[in-house]
Order: sequence, then structure tokens, then C-alpha cells
Amino acid sequence: MQLNKTLLTPGQMKPKPADENNLGFGRIFTDHMFRWDYKTGQGWHNARVVPYSPIVLDPAALIFHYGQEVFEGLKAYRGAQGGIYMFRPQANLERLNRSCARLCIPAVPVDEALEYLYEFIRVEQEWIPRAPGTSLYVRPTVIATEAALGVKVSGEYLYFIIVGPVGAYYPEGFNPVKIYVEEKYVRAAHGGTGEAKTSGNYACSLLAAEEAHAKGYTQVLWLDACDRKTIEEVGTSNIFFMIGDEVITAPLGGTILPGVTRDSVIQLCRHWGVKVSERRLSIDEVIAAQKSGALKEAFGSGTAAVVSPVGVIAYQGQELKVAGGGTGQLTKRLYDEIIGIQLGTRPDPFGWVVKVA
Repeated sequence: MQLNKTLLTPGQMKPKPADENNLGFGRIFTDHMFRWDYKTGQGWHNARVVPYSPIVLDPAALIFHYGQEVFEGLKAYRGAQGGIYMFRPQANLERLNRSCARLCIPAVPVDEALEYLYEFIRVEQEWIPRAPGTSLYVRPTVIATEAALGVKVSGEYLYFIIVGPVGAYYPEGFNPVKIYVEEKYVRAAHGGTGEAKTSGNYACSLLAAEEAHAKGYTQVLWLDACDRKTIEEVGTSNIFFMIGDEVITAPLGGTILPGVTRDSVIQLCRHWGVKVSERRLSIDEVIAAQKSGALKEAFGSGTAAVVSPVGVIAYQGQELKVAGGGTGQLTKRLYDEIIGIQLGTRPDPFGWVVKVA
């Protein structure tokens, strides 16, 4: 493994944020980035850490015209005894490769990519914030770079990683959010790219999200493209409902993202003896459960927000409160447990955490 580094001098580096309690999300980026090239016949080559800078592409680069792009999201944490930790990074890179396969992008060698990732995090470790609830967000991305017109699979790609210090994803922080059940638009259909983490899935969701925001809601709850009744996922996360003593989430059927945090929630619940079902759940069943009092909790799960309680569900002109509009006990327990494992302050029975430095 050879990783070339071109690093800035201390005098060339950006000042670190003065207020770590007001980082926002995705607004600040560090001094350097990681880049790795691919060319058919040569494979992945020229791995390097370089100063953070614009990416120069030919106007005919295939990413602009036919959308071959995938990405991931994960975090690095400053945890116990000052150590630097990452949470299930191999699972993220394995998911990246599943997305690559769907978009006809060559797979990234996972073991090599992990070593490059860890070394890059060590280069930028002084950017990892120390304030509670903060972390270093990590965004690996692969784009098609071959210059050509005509629908085809690119023969050249760029894999790059950018990172930056972040606080809570939602302005609400760890407080209940309001979600709007979308009936007009659809995000994905069976046979499409819904299970891939690719920009097109997010682009097609923006209009629905903007309309929901204008109505005062934080996120959109997507329904099945065919029946417009079966619950799938929220715009930025997977979704769980606790009805009676059963925790329910949508099954992985090709239309929703196989979330790493989703899988972690399922494993933790089963470890605790909580009944978890991956099954189809209709919005009508959720509404009926809310009205009967059987709906105990609802929450989203994802890398950015970790676990996010849902306090209100808006559907067909009604606003229905969940857990009295507050945060349920299981939701809070899951959030605390995952954060504790990520920071190295709680036992890690699953071997999820990697100490990077």
C-alpha cells in the first residue's frame, strides 16, 4: 500500500472552528482531501492525500450527463481517553461497493480503502471536535470522469473523501421531529436504484422535501411507489415504529437504503430481547395504532442523526402525535447506547468500533 501525501504547512492551514457548539452540519471542511484514480486496464491507482481544492473535470465527463455516482457517510469520533474511533467503517465500504455494482462502477478494494481511510483520518485528526454531540463527518464519493457523450459505462473514475466537523444533523438536535407522509411523489420503485446510495435518489426527493419544509415539517415519509400505502423510509434515514411490544421497520426489498445504523438498531433490540420485525407496514396500520394507543414510539436511524425521535406524523390533513409528541424510552435508550459504543464509553459486544488513533 502506497499513499502519497502533499500536506500544507501549519501557516497554510485554516483556523479551526472557535465555537464547537455551533458547527451545524456539512458547512465546514478540513485542510486536505483523499483522492484515488481508476482507469480500465490499470485499476485503482495513485492514492494520495492532497490539499482540499476544487476538482477539475472535462465538461463531457460522464458524471455530468449520465449520473454514475455513489457516496457514503460515516463519522470519526474523539472518544474515551482521547482515542479516535470509527463506527462500522467496513460495513459502509461494503455498502459502497453494492452501490457501485448497481451503477456499473468498479468495486473499491475494501481492505486497502480502509487503510487509506484510517491514515487520512489520522492526518486530519486535529479537526475532530471535542464538544459533546460532535464528530468528524466523512464523505467518500465515486464519480465517473471519462470525457465522452453517448450513454455508456465510464472507463475512468475518481474516488475521493472529504471530511469536516459537525454537530447535530437536524436543527432540533435530539428532539422529536415532524414528518410529512408523501402521497403525490415517489422516491423509488422495485427494480430501480432505491437501495443504492446515489445522488439521483436524493435529487428526485428534493421537491417533496421542499414542499414539506414549507408546511413546517422536517422530513418526508416515503410510501411504496405502487400502492402508496406501504411505508418505506424517511428522506434521510430508515424508519422504525413501535406498536405494542413490537418494533417494526420496512424489509430490504431493493427500494430502501440498507442502513448501517438500521442494522445496528435491529441487532441491539434483539440483543436486549425486544421483538423486531422487518415487515411491510401500511400507513393505515400506523394511523389505526396511533388512534388506539398502540403506537408507542417512532424514530429514524442514520449515520447523520444516529437515532431521531418522531413526535408528529402528518397524513391527509391530520397531525398525529407519537409518544405524546415527545421521545420514547426505547428511542432514548438506543441513542444513548449507540453513542456510547461509538465513543468507547460503553461495551461493544458486536465489535463495531475501530480505534484509528
